[in-house]
Amino acid sequence: MADQKTKKQEAEMSFLDHLEVLRWHLIRSTLAVVIIGIVAFIFIDFLFEVVILGPSYPEFVSYDILCKISGLVGMEKGCIGEGDLDFIIQSRKVGAQFNTAIWTSITTGVVVGFPYILYEFWKFISPGLYENERKSSKGFIIIASLLFFMGAFFGYYIIAPLSINFLSGFKVADTIQNEFDIDSYVGLMRASILAAGIIFELPIIIYFLTKIGLVTPQFLRKNRKYALVIVLILSAIITPPDVSTQVIVAVPILILYEISIVISRIVIKREEKRLKKQQAV
Repeated sequence: MADQKTKKQEAEMSFLDHLEVLRWHLIRSTLAVVIIGIVAFIFIDFLFEVVILGPSYPEFVSYDILCKISGLVGMEKGCIGEGDLDFIIQSRKVGAQFNTAIWTSITTGVVVGFPYILYEFWKFISPGLYENERKSSKGFIIIASLLFFMGAFFGYYIIAPLSINFLSGFKVADTIQNEFDIDSYVGLMRASILAAGIIFELPIIIYFLTKIGLVTPQFLRKNRKYALVIVLILSAIITPPDVSTQVIVAVPILILYEISIVISRIVIKREEKRLKKQQAV
């Protein structure tokens, strides 16, 4: 009865009312990003020296792990020693460092505040769902946030170091020195983290596509080979043109695709059970 009342109230809301509600959700999300960004800007020295510039140091933890993995498969390619990361990071514009600090703080606000942004998004769409749909979607914020942070960590600890290692060592001629602009370096870090975080949301995306009937497990299994090609292309876009690097990135994405198939099958089975119950009543 309460669910029907809520639905009736939602139906009576005009388009402008919905826009007003959406506006406040966006305002609160933006405020959260700004507040976290201000805190990040206060600690910008630590953020840059330890986090952002971390993968530019040979002693970064990922290089030791990748070296051990390379040794297990009979390759020494992944090992990095002192002086192997032969490049410098420079700032060639008057306001480059300040602008980079601002945008890095904003990006930190988006990444750290992602669970709250999801919460505001969920508060906006949840009134339009039925009670059983809201119950079946419990844990959405937690799962989606965990997947995003897993992707962000994968981007930071795997994609970014592999990219920096490859690009810093690539030269078209020995006389040309690698001197990366700070905007370019931070842009690489930002793209690696955010792209991986979004890609890891694949199971959540498949869940909702299945719920609205656009995707089925049969469709996903039938098009698995095409998905493999898309994943390899995607890996080639977000990583350097190195086969081993692309494979390292492609494997977790393919695992996520297989998990998405299982999730899609579970959603379909639940929908079938729900329809049977409705028909029985």
